[in-house]
Amino acid sequence: MRVITSKSKNAESFYISHSFVNSKGTNTSKIVRKLGTLEELLKDHGPTREDVLKWAKEEARIETIKYKSEQTAKAVQITFHADRQLDHSQQKLFQGGYLFIQAIYYALQLNKTCRKIRDKYRFKYDINAILSDLVYNRVLFPTSKASAFKAAHKFLEPPQYGLHDVYRALSILANEMYLIQEECYKNSRFVCRRNDKVLYYDCSNFYFEIEQEDGDRKYGKSKEHRPNPIVQMGLFMDRDGIPLAFSIFPGNQNEQGSLKPLETKVLQDFECRKFIYCSDAGLASQANRRFNHMGERSFIVTQPIKKLKAEYKASALDPSGFRRLSDRKNADLSKLSDNDKEALFYKEIPYGTGDIDQLLIVTYSPKYAAYQKTIREAQIERAKAMISNGKFKKNRKNPNDPARFVNKFAVTDDGEAAEVKYYLDEEKIIEEARYDGLYAVCTDLLEDDISEILKVSEGRWQIEECFRIMKTDFSARPVYVQRSDRIKAHFLICFIALLCYRLLEKKLGSKYTCSEILNSLREMNFADIENQGFIPLYKREKITDALHETCGFRTDFQFITKQKMKEIQKLSKKGDITKE
Repeated sequence: MRVITSKSKNAESFYISHSFVNSKGTNTSKIVRKLGTLEELLKDHGPTREDVLKWAKEEARIETIKYKSEQTAKAVQITFHADRQLDHSQQKLFQGGYLFIQAIYYALQLNKTCRKIRDKYRFKYDINAILSDLVYNRVLFPTSKASAFKAAHKFLEPPQYGLHDVYRALSILANEMYLIQEECYKNSRFVCRRNDKVLYYDCSNFYFEIEQEDGDRKYGKSKEHRPNPIVQMGLFMDRDGIPLAFSIFPGNQNEQGSLKPLETKVLQDFECRKFIYCSDAGLASQANRRFNHMGERSFIVTQPIKKLKAEYKASALDPSGFRRLSDRKNADLSKLSDNDKEALFYKEIPYGTGDIDQLLIVTYSPKYAAYQKTIREAQIERAKAMISNGKFKKNRKNPNDPARFVNKFAVTDDGEAAEVKYYLDEEKIIEEARYDGLYAVCTDLLEDDISEILKVSEGRWQIEECFRIMKTDFSARPVYVQRSDRIKAHFLICFIALLCYRLLEKKLGSKYTCSEILNSLREMNFADIENQGFIPLYKREKITDALHETCGFRTDFQFITKQKMKEIQKLSKKGDITKE
């Protein structure tokens, strides 16, 4: 430490400076402490400048002694022996990325929820430890329950329960599935502001690698086109993409009937009664619309134009009567200019079906129309190749299959039997082109702003992303457990894992992708150094800094003592990640 001075036009200032070699190997310095101006210091340490300088040098000497004592206290010396073998069965590598998921888990107060369940059933095993480890593994290293139990031994806090306790706990978790969801929702409002004025609902299915139906595992229409029995999940999500509630129902059940039971639980148990229901056309039956037209609820659902009644379809396809969304000026789709390529146009059509007055909003995007045209032209070329090569399979049901443009005839002009011949169906192509760029939603919000209604509908992509994360990143399928109660527990764990991840993603400011967050957490390993402490084995980056700042603890020191690591573990369980 040394004393430096800085002179300006009106004053001379004294500082204590510390010189050191930075990470790049170059000499640099930083100001440790500002002592004051000469005029200020003369009052207490004068009467001359030399007296002030003498006092300043003494202060620098004291700072040097203090710095050296602190460095000695924090420095760790560990002796290694080149001729000493490792101890048998001694674990050296530990996983610590789970600490950040743990911070969210405890912020949701799931430990308190587990305590309620334990007091109700009076079992002896630690259900909170089991549930939390299963959730952490589902996020970081998704695998079977037995493998998850084995993987949990690599955590900094290894499990103190047995594998048989895991399977016992699954049955209890299944019984309390809705209680846990209710508690998660209520406590999540202390973590962040829930944007639950809009609730999105969708269904997906998950397959089992079995050949025979059993229980809820039924043959149904698989979204992945697999010939395996499936179960289906209905999922509610708020406008920010954070899960709210879910249910499991048989694979052969119509998904439209899954809405009312789950929404009734949300209304009664979650105390969430005023919201806009939003879904795709598959979950927008008249019964579901009518149910969400009651109380303080409304709906915004997609509406296939092709399935409209003739009068409404004709009005939707009519190029006149549209308006530009940006300025509400009238527009004719048949007379658009090149300047309109990026614009969005809409048309409002009163839509009365049954006992509900609805508004049909038809939108047209020239950009989307051009995209659809490009895709269809490529499919037409493939259809022509099928005809010329004779490689055409019957009964192809994919709606985007090029084979839909192929038709056949099997009679001569005289009406006699003839060889079957395939040809390109030009009428089908012209008919499909009529719908290019068009999209429609239906709502009972007759007086609301059109822009806001369309914006709500556009948010449905987030629930698709939730299912993608669950299936791909969390490997929720195939499902390996067999009993009905354990199947429900499996999806409860997947739901909590998704909720914890989504909350962490939001607390990080939605700045990072799913792969960036998960890869960073999975790479946060620590090496045990001779039972003295841990050395982090991951690269410190902006995302790791953000994770530490969000969760309120740091693991990115050169060396972490055993005592310090215990303090970090306690901090991750404080549950004090509060909303902004």
